Amino acid sequence: MANPVPAQHPAENLPAAVPGVVACVAYERNGQRLGDIDLAAISDTLRERGRFVWVGLYEPDDALLARMQEEFALHPLAVEDARNAHQRPKIEPYGDSLFVVARTAARAGARISFGETHMFLGANYIISVRHGSSPSYAPVRHAAEQNPALLAQGPGYALYSVLDAIVDGYMPVLETYQAELEDLESAIFARQWKRGTLKRLYGMQRELTRLRLAVAPLQDVLAQLERLHPAFIPETVRPYFRDVNDHANRINDAVSAMREMLGAAMNVSVSLVTLNQNEVVKRLAGWAALLAVPTLLTGWFGMNFRHMPELDQPWAYPALIAFTLILCSGLYLMLKRARWL
Repeated sequence: MANPVPAQHPAENLPAAVPGVVACVAYERNGQRLGDIDLAAISDTLRERGRFVWVGLYEPDDALLARMQEEFALHPLAVEDARNAHQRPKIEPYGDSLFVVARTAARAGARISFGETHMFLGANYIISVRHGSSPSYAPVRHAAEQNPALLAQGPGYALYSVLDAIVDGYMPVLETYQAELEDLESAIFARQWKRGTLKRLYGMQRELTRLRLAVAPLQDVLAQLERLHPAFIPETVRPYFRDVNDHANRINDAVSAMREMLGAAMNVSVSLVTLNQNEVVKRLAGWAALLAVPTLLTGWFGMNFRHMPELDQPWAYPALIAFTLILCSGLYLMLKRARWL
C-alpha cells in the first residue's frame, strides 16, 4: 500500500480562477501526463481516443457540479448525492459511470475528524469530490504520475490510488488510540480513581464506533470493485483492490478488537470502583461494630436504677473497663483477620 497521505489545507491547491477546482489534468493512455487543462477543454479531451481526465474538486457549489454533470453526462441522482454529502460508503452503477462514496478519517485532538470523498468513474475519466476534512489527493496523483506504467491502466488505477490513501489514513488513527489505551490502563488500576478516565474510555469507544461505520461498509465497496464492473475496472487492476480490501478487513478487525478492549476496560474500571466502595463500607461496618460494644455496655450500666453493681463493689468499674477492652480487642482481631479493617 502507499504511504499515508498527509492532511493538507483544503484550499492549498485551489486555482483562483475556478473556486472549488483543485486539479484538472489530462493523461495519455500510456500513463504520461499531458498537463493541466481548462474545464472548457474537457469535452474535447474526452473525445480524443487514448486519453483520460482526472478532476479533483473540493466542496463545489451547485453551478460547478452542474457543469461537471454536463461535461461528463453524470447521472442526476449521483450528482445530488455529491452535492448533499453525508452519505454512507457505497458504490452505485449509473449507466456509463460508477459512483463511489468513501469516508476519510483523521485524528483531531481527542476526537476523529471525518470527511467524505465522492468519486465518479467512467471509461476515460475520474472525478473526486471532497467534503469536510478530507485530505488533499495531490500527493496521490503525483505518486501515480511517477509510475506511468501503472497509471496506463486508466481511471481504474486512479480510483485504486485514492481508495488506498483513504484506507491508509485509518491506520494512524487506530495506532494513536491503541497507544492511548495502554496509557489509560495504568490509570484504571491506579489507587486513586478518576472520573475523567472512565469518561475518556467512553469517548474513545464512541469515536471507534464511528470509525467502524466508515470502514465496514467500505469493505463491500472494495469487494465489488475486486470482482465486478469489468467495464470500469480492468482485470490487471483487480489485485490492487484485493490488497486494499485486505487492509480494510484488518483495520475493521482491529477496530472491533479495540472496541471490545475498551468495553472490557470500562467494565474493569466500574468494577474496581465498586470494589473500593465495598472496602470502604466494610471498614465502616467494622469500626461501627467495635464502637457498638462499649456503647452497649456503658449504656446498660449507665442506666438510672438503684441497685447497680458498681455502686457496692469498688472493683466493678475497673472490671467493666477490662471486660470492655477484652471484648473490643477480640472483635478487632476477628475483623482484622477477616480483612474488614
